[in-house]
Order: sequence, then structure tokens, then C-alpha cells
Amino acid sequence: MKLSSESKIVVIGVVAGLIGGGVAAGGVTYFSQDDQSSVTTSKTTAVKVKNNNVKGTSSATKAFKKVSGAVVSVINLQKQQSLQSGIYGSTTDSSSSSDSSDLQTASEGSGVIYKKDNDTAYIVTNNHVVADSNAIQVLLSDGTKLTAKLVGTDEQTDLAVLKVSSSKINEVADFADSSKTEAGQSVLAIGSPLGSDYATSVTEGIISATKRQVDATDESGNSLGEATVLQTDAAINPGNSGGPLVNLAGQVVGINSMKLASSEDGTSVEGMGFAIPSNTVVSIINELEKNGKIERPALGVSMVDLSNVSTSDQSNVLHLPSSVSGGVVVVDTEDNSPAANAGLTQYDVITKIDGKSVSNSGDLRDALYKHKIGDSVQLTYYHKGKEKTVTVKLNKSTSSLSSAQ
Repeated sequence: MKLSSESKIVVIGVVAGLIGGGVAAGGVTYFSQDDQSSVTTSKTTAVKVKNNNVKGTSSATKAFKKVSGAVVSVINLQKQQSLQSGIYGSTTDSSSSSDSSDLQTASEGSGVIYKKDNDTAYIVTNNHVVADSNAIQVLLSDGTKLTAKLVGTDEQTDLAVLKVSSSKINEVADFADSSKTEAGQSVLAIGSPLGSDYATSVTEGIISATKRQVDATDESGNSLGEATVLQTDAAINPGNSGGPLVNLAGQVVGINSMKLASSEDGTSVEGMGFAIPSNTVVSIINELEKNGKIERPALGVSMVDLSNVSTSDQSNVLHLPSSVSGGVVVVDTEDNSPAANAGLTQYDVITKIDGKSVSNSGDLRDALYKHKIGDSVQLTYYHKGKEKTVTVKLNKSTSSLSSAQ
């Protein structure tokens, strides 16, 4: 049948439209010259995956595989403070406690399983990860969630020990002698940055310094003195706390505890993380397993840094001379404690121990911990504006008060 010129235009338009749709999808080109047309198909070479030229397994991968199964997420559950507790509480795993509907996830951190003993497995994490918890859960690397019990904590070193049933535990980590760790050695940080959604994440870096002195504070901002830690540039983020810092042999050389995000002048800081050395960790966890707490020499007082007291209160309440710029304020004393027996009372301000000035509670702790239980120390303090000196015989700390020593 012969087409009219008008019909020819319509047909060519339709065909060209159909072929044109194939240009984007399949690479076919349509040519039209009067009544003549031709189709040209171009051949392309498919991209293929080539053999991986990396031979063998890297040291970092071997180390990660050796220890990653022992790394866990630690979930801090706390009672709801909201009127909507019924709504949020319903999302909490019922295995966490008998009244888990009242609990929700307050924070998450990391931990590492370091021992199996018959039916029990032990986990070390940071004290601040489990602080104020009403219940604790741990999430294993295979996704299994277990209820954990708190064995003991130590605010001073920021360490805590948990225990869980060992029936699901297949791997435990080993500790290396951290005194043999050297600057420049490669290390891995393993944990749950930003929570269990990113569980068992690994970052790599080096040991930047082996005996870095950093200021530690408690939850109230009071100084805990200087902590001796490992410094690393391996990325450490919120949620990594309590996880292991691992050498390339797959051994734990430290427990990640903190990072420096900015300097005192507000300058942004990258690559400055800190870990509690494994030698310190082993000493603390052994005692926590045994006693549930760390026994150190103590005065038997709760205290606050003088720097946290307003100038007006220093003058009007403490009656301090303007020349006193540093010290520790006694907030309360335990009954029959060394401090109470020596005559110290509320609002006394300790300024020296054994003749050496103390500017904050960290200085006082550092000086005390150089002594043994039963030793005597000389304290210089201000009582209602008058300087006094007294000899105090130290005993072990028994107080559950915050910042008590």
C-alpha cells in the first residue's frame, strides 16, 4: 500500500520516537534519508572484576579477626523519667530486668570479654559507660543480647567489670604487657562508635605516646588527678569507650576511655585518643573481681574543689583569707573516719598534705595514693579562716559518697 506524504511523516515520527528511546538504553542509532533507513549496532566490552592482587591476609586483619569476637556493645538501661515511659519502655528487651518496661537505653559503650570461668564470663568496660544504670545488657558480636551483672567499678581509673553467662561466649581476649608498647607501633581500636548500630567497627592508627599524663574528672567535674594513659591517633568516637586498643598480634594493650576534641582555647583537635594501659587494667579488674571495689588509703571525707566555689562563698561561708587560691573543701565527713577523728569538719579547706600544696582534689588523691592503708600523713587546713595542722592515720575508703576519699 502506498502511503501519502502526510502519512509518511507520521510513521517516520513514530518509528523514530521508538528507536530514539533505545538510544539511551541500548546504544542503537537510527538514520533516515527520504524513504531509506538503516540501523547500526555498536559492540561494547563488558567490565569484569579482576583478580585481587593483594596476597595473603594483612596483619591488621589477622589481629581484628583474633579479637573481634570478644568485643561487645554495652547498653546502659535506666528508669524512665518521662510520662511516656509506657511507650518507650515497651521497646526494651524484656530480658534486661523483671520490670524492664520502666527502663530505656540511656547510653551505649563498648567492652571486651577477657575471661571465662566455668559458667561465668567477665567483661571489662569503662565506669562511665555503666554509671547510674538500673540494668545492663551486652550485645555480642554475633548479635546475641545478654543480661549483665555489675561486679564492681572504680571511678578513679574509670574501669568496671561485668559478668554474664558464658554459655554463648566463644572467644576471650588476651592482655599484652603495656610497658613494652612503644610510640609508633600500629594499633586497632575496636568498638561501637555511636552505639550498637555500628558494633564491632575497627579503626587503625599508631601509639602516639606511651605515658601521657592527662587530667581526669568525675561526673561532677571534680578533679580525679592525673591519669597515665596511652595516646593514639586511631579514631575513637562516642561509643568506643570501654572497647579494646589492640596491637597487631591481636592482644589488648589498653581500654579506650576518652578523646580530646578541643583545646582549652577552643581549637578543634583530631587524632588524640587515650586508653588505660593494660597493666593498669589487669591490676584493677583482678581486685574488682575479688572485692567489688578498690581499697585505697582514705581520709573519709566527701569533697569539692575550691575552684568550684564562688568567690563570695569562699569569703562569707568558708572565711578564707584572700591569699588562699587553691585547695579542697570538706563537704562532709564519715563517722569515725580518720578526718573526723582528727577534728576536721564541714567547710574546712585542706591546702597541704605532708607540707606539699594541693590545689584540687586530684592533687590530694595523688598524694594519698602514694601511701598505704595505716600510714600517717600531715594535713594543713583552714578552719573558719584559721590555718591548722594535724596528723591523720589513713584507713581504707568505705564510703559510697560521690568524690569521697
